[in-house]
Amino acid sequence: MKVFNKSTKLDNVCYDVRGPALDEAGAMEAAGEKILKLNIGNPAVFGFHAPGKLRNIMSGSLSDADAYSDSRGLLFAREAIASYCAKKGIKGVTPGDVYTGNGVSELITICMQGLLDNGDEILIPAPDYPLWTAAATLAGGKVLHYVCDESSDWNPDIEDIERKITPKTKGIVVINPNNPTGALYPVEILEKIVDIARRHELIIFADEIYDRLVMDGLSHTSIASLADDVFMVTLNGLSKSHRAAGYRVGWMSLSGDKSAVKGYIEGLNMLASMRLCSNVPAQHIIPAALEDTEEDPELLPGGRFYEQRAYITERINSIPGVSAVKPKAAFYIFPKIDTKRYNIKDDEKFVLDLLRAEKILLVRGGGFNWPEPDHFRIVYLPKISQLTESMDRFEHFLSDYRQS
Repeated sequence: MKVFNKSTKLDNVCYDVRGPALDEAGAMEAAGEKILKLNIGNPAVFGFHAPGKLRNIMSGSLSDADAYSDSRGLLFAREAIASYCAKKGIKGVTPGDVYTGNGVSELITICMQGLLDNGDEILIPAPDYPLWTAAATLAGGKVLHYVCDESSDWNPDIEDIERKITPKTKGIVVINPNNPTGALYPVEILEKIVDIARRHELIIFADEIYDRLVMDGLSHTSIASLADDVFMVTLNGLSKSHRAAGYRVGWMSLSGDKSAVKGYIEGLNMLASMRLCSNVPAQHIIPAALEDTEEDPELLPGGRFYEQRAYITERINSIPGVSAVKPKAAFYIFPKIDTKRYNIKDDEKFVLDLLRAEKILLVRGGGFNWPEPDHFRIVYLPKISQLTESMDRFEHFLSDYRQS
């Protein structure tokens, strides 16, 4: 009998956010178990919904959304995105430099497919949002992970970036604010990355999907605003900031010196055309969403994001053998666990053991291409009552856990 296996292109690809532990949780739920899911940043599941104004615009647009749009997106949506780029200090972005996508996820894949030949190298942070590594690998690229330093608020290690550049390197991915750590990079770090890209003639890919989810009076700086002589691709969208994950609306903008990337842009145009266009009804909400400049009350004291972050940070750091850097943005925390204390050698086993014993679903650090089995990610979107229950169970689990 002919047997069909998965492609060998997937051998070095992981996406544990929706991986084996989630499959196990699904089987447990099918058997009647109730699982506390702290694994996916899906705001609507936890009671955060898209503003009514945006829902009304989208539903009201349906009669005008039967046809394909331009492969890059509706002109008025791209004009709004170009204006948003200008507000962020990114110079020279026109509607022709903007591509809408079915979320940033689709655009990450297009970016990597259009750039990488077999063996080309790209620098991606560790920990990372794993789709970046997966997309680069499937495109035939070789990923080199540069270290983000936990002892320095999870900021990128600039010397490590420099060490890992070779003649085959084509680009640097910067995820800011960062998923899974919640780090927000200071301007001086971003300027150093720009300098590296300039000296080595590299493209910068800036994943800024969480740029509006910043707390403590801090502000986000788009790396593309710091230079107009370095070619950059900036990715953003409404999935998180406007709780519209299911609408699948994202975009990327091209900025900087395009003289050396004409062939790459031709490739992006081809790939955008091959998938025809992104979700047209969702494109209709972009202008209204980007016109909204009011500060999100959930990010302020008393708001759920703010208070849940405060709770989970304090509670994690109170558990013996567990510590975490307080996030500055997004809605994730990336705790460290004392592997010697708990004899942890396999973080996937650790997450599965916790799931089976306490019905809590987390994501292992290895799922974010972190090289050691000593970290995991928690999504702190659930209400404090749910977070309290989950941390009570987690602490109980650790009280007598030793990995065999």
